[in-house]
Amino acid sequence: MAKITAAEVNKLRKATGAGMMDCKKALVEADGDFDKAIEVLRKKGQKVAAKRADRDSAEGAAIAKVNDDNTKGIIISLNCETDFVAKNDDFVKMANNFADIALTVSSKEELLKADYNGISVEDKLTEQTGVIGEKIEIGAFKTLEAPFVGSYIHAGNKIAVITGLSKNVEGADEAAKNVSMQAAAMNPIALNEEGVDQETIDKEVEIAKDTLRQEGKPEEMLDKIAKGKIQRYFKDNTLVNQAFIKDGKQSVADYVKSVDSDLTVVGFERVALGE
Repeated sequence: MAKITAAEVNKLRKATGAGMMDCKKALVEADGDFDKAIEVLRKKGQKVAAKRADRDSAEGAAIAKVNDDNTKGIIISLNCETDFVAKNDDFVKMANNFADIALTVSSKEELLKADYNGISVEDKLTEQTGVIGEKIEIGAFKTLEAPFVGSYIHAGNKIAVITGLSKNVEGADEAAKNVSMQAAAMNPIALNEEGVDQETIDKEVEIAKDTLRQEGKPEEMLDKIAKGKIQRYFKDNTLVNQAFIKDGKQSVADYVKSVDSDLTVVGFERVALGE
């Protein structure tokens, strides 16, 4: 049997993040072969993953990243089972590393197959499931392309938002961040009225009519009053029509135009853990 040195154990620990005893056991089982020891740990991860497949992974880290020329942004969430793991520095670092890779691909499936230090992201997730002892998986994967994209991550990595603007102008970075903060705080259902599906509109109209009937309003007035209420619904629930949280006297659309008269918000994506 090969003699396992402390240096070899430490090398495997740094490569995988596994505990010292797990690394020593893996090296002993692999007869000192470093690559085989990694495979031993990965197989352990597969066993743990199979046992925990039905567990809820609602905790984790939501990470937003934007490319160097601010024309593409991504959000991913690296999900786990407990807040204790989610707050671990190594876990957050891994989430950020995965997000960097996500900027170079176009789908969650591509991300899972992408290279991560010689193995696939998917295999790294399996490995870390064994190391951490919790279900670890990529949850959300969102992308956005626009003439200018900015981002915001709420404290604790629980909410991440990317926002697209119609052009790159002076002040675009701050504007995109402020609008992203708005979306993080107010959770709009769509960018504008056009983004709200007809089923939602019909449902809100019926709710408004039922409320009006209970208030004793005449049936012939319901349609007219309900139309006014749906406009209010759009104002409260669509991003560009919402009152700007930093200055309630103007809408988000008006705030953006104050930065540049031709500037508009063209899109946003939001990921919130547990929602």
